[in-house]
Amino acid sequence: MLHRFSFAFLALLCLIASAVGTLAAQAYIIVDSKSGYVLQEHESRQKRQVGSLTKIATAMVVLDWAEKRSGDLNQIAMIPPEAFVGGENNVGFQPGDTATLRDLLYAALVQSDNIAAYTLASHVGQALQGIVPSAGGGSPVATFVGQMNALAANLKMERTRFSNSHGMDTNVKPLPYSTAADMARLTRYAMNKAGFRFYVSQKERQISFSRAGKRMDYMLRNTNELLGTNGVEGVKTGRTARAGDCLILSAQQKAEVIPQGPTSATVIPRHLIIVMLGSPNRFEEGAQLLGQGWGLYDQWAAAGRPVNPKKAL
Repeated sequence: MLHRFSFAFLALLCLIASAVGTLAAQAYIIVDSKSGYVLQEHESRQKRQVGSLTKIATAMVVLDWAEKRSGDLNQIAMIPPEAFVGGENNVGFQPGDTATLRDLLYAALVQSDNIAAYTLASHVGQALQGIVPSAGGGSPVATFVGQMNALAANLKMERTRFSNSHGMDTNVKPLPYSTAADMARLTRYAMNKAGFRFYVSQKERQISFSRAGKRMDYMLRNTNELLGTNGVEGVKTGRTARAGDCLILSAQQKAEVIPQGPTSATVIPRHLIIVMLGSPNRFEEGAQLLGQGWGLYDQWAAAGRPVNPKKAL
């Protein structure tokens, strides 16, 4: 009986895997967030540019600094001229504007603003100089990027190199890269932090900044079109010419409650992370992957949630 069930389970997984294989994305991975078990993957260890998905690492260096070194997210940072690295400036920042680190985090994560990401690296990097061993004599931004790479090393993101805080890859040396699997590792870490979860869950957020003593307000709008659908609670979009369209989703469904006796029960979260790189239609394919991911998850759960260490992040 067990043999027949296992055969049927494997057959269903093959059927779903076949359907997933029709996607045009260059690389993707579907992971159970709780265990790190990989439910499905394609070219997940292939090094690729990841665009603004980089800003997840940027945010985590800032949030870890605030948590572990008593950094204040209400600190005011000045936007330096060097922050204008190209690309869009939807918020309308100008050199010399000032904003809190908290509002810069919202701008970087909700609307993927490059200027905000650079300013965070410059300001927090300066605070880190003289604190972290790797600071050396480099610039504040170099110190900050060094901490991004230290975080990647700590998370065993062995096929990742960050070169800046925003993810741009034009005329950048050395060229940054990561993989779908490594970005899933980073996202698992980030989504375990309540503060990060709150930032990336915002569909809209008003921020303010100052220009020559005058308050300026701007309404951010999340670039993740799937936020709030099918349990999606974040996380981030990315796009460059090299990277193509990239997307990371974190989604949850109602937890499974397993009674353990008259007065106790085990609660098992149902939580997926999906990373997709180089997609021609990231939101359509992201929704497709998410639906297939929940199907894979249900079958895996029905089989007792077996975890092969070789298939876990």
